[in-house]
Amino acid sequence: MNIIIAILVFGVIIAIHEFGHFFVAKSCGVKVNEFALGMGPKILSWGKGETKYSLRLLPIGGYCSMEGEDDSSDDDRAFRKKKVWQRILIVSAGAIMNIFLGYILLIGITASQSTIITTQVAQFAENAVSEQTGLQVGDKIISVNGKKVYSDMDLSYQFQVDEDGIFDMTVVRNGEKVNLEGVTFEKITENGESRLKIDFYVEAAEKNIGSVISYATGKTVSVARMTWMTLGDMLSGKYKINDLSGPVGIVGAIGDAVESGDSIKEALQNVLSLAVFITINVGIFNLLPLPALDGGRLVFLIIEGIRRRPIKAEYEGMVHFVGLALLLLLMLVVSFNDIMKIFSN
Repeated sequence: MNIIIAILVFGVIIAIHEFGHFFVAKSCGVKVNEFALGMGPKILSWGKGETKYSLRLLPIGGYCSMEGEDDSSDDDRAFRKKKVWQRILIVSAGAIMNIFLGYILLIGITASQSTIITTQVAQFAENAVSEQTGLQVGDKIISVNGKKVYSDMDLSYQFQVDEDGIFDMTVVRNGEKVNLEGVTFEKITENGESRLKIDFYVEAAEKNIGSVISYATGKTVSVARMTWMTLGDMLSGKYKINDLSGPVGIVGAIGDAVESGDSIKEALQNVLSLAVFITINVGIFNLLPLPALDGGRLVFLIIEGIRRRPIKAEYEGMVHFVGLALLLLLMLVVSFNDIMKIFSN
């Protein structure tokens, strides 16, 4: 059941991404040869017009194959015959749709909750260190260590990745911004692991259309920014390749989300919350300027726009082919690590 649910989640995220490319390509008059969900051998194939639709065996990706995308074509409706700005829209559409899907899911999740979490301090635990070092009841936290706070997730993330338990914060107090230096939290050790003791509680806001949309918007920005920050931490060496999870690891995470719910509604909310992270991560990751990703294609389009002439299709196609091979190799390594983690547990 967990595998089926995971395939459904992957399927929707992939379909939304590829539909973004497909819809904008068709709108710009580009000929689409195939719209595929999944990779590898075909399971199903249909369509009698110019576009063939297919469902493929491996639910780990998909593609929208456009005429003249990676090779030369004399067709007037070929991808490379369109204006640069049109091609930029087509290439960007998949990632934008993934982020938009996350936003819509967040609106639904938030609307189903009884209240909305804020970043305003409601009360402190007894002998709270953070109260003794600057925070006050009623403070709305808007920045932590120079990073803007868009939602409660930003607070959680900053507390989780912190090393010394001391923060510089900006709060809104009585309608004015106040800078607080050295707000401190006690560090406690449990089962050999050290963590911060968060010693305050936040206000719960009344739910209405405005607050739901505002919260969903802020949390979408939080998830997207957290993805960028995590990628930066990987490049800096803070996280290793063993910390990555691929399809196998994500299936396990979805299974944990299903089983952690005490009711069907709670399990559904947990799965949808995880789907938000996955789809926004997919959107952001695809915008990275790497070969074979949408971001890599955007780099070539930007170069073409600057130099006012395209790079040969064969050269660009070769770069993307090599990039795709490296990405598939990375996926194999990550999947192998995921499997080894399962057996080690």
